Amino acid sequence: MIRCTKCGKDLGGGDRSGQLANISGSIMGDECTESYFFCQNCSVYTVEVFWDVFTGEEEVHIRGPLSKENGDEKIRLIGECSTPWDKKCRCPAHRAYFGDSLD
Repeated sequence: MIRCTKCGKDLGGGDRSGQLANISGSIMGDECTESYFFCQNCSVYTVEVFWDVFTGEEEVHIRGPLSKENGDEKIRLIGECSTPWDKKCRCPAHRAYFGDSLD
């Protein structure tokens, strides 16, 4: 269950709350997936960062709150890729999102 980092609301359900976008990239052999959740109550995003560590335990971190403007820009960028779940994709959107971190 993902909760808003500002108000604590459960962001797993309908009403345009919930996961709006995600993107995966391969970084030093690990898979990093960032998922964006929007809170209608606060108009902010919460980001779940999931690391599938090649040589160890999986890790999950939560970031936020992220402003609506910044979150909307990230979602727009993710939307430019036709396969955001593909950790090996090197399209302009993936390269812009992850910078020089991709394998």
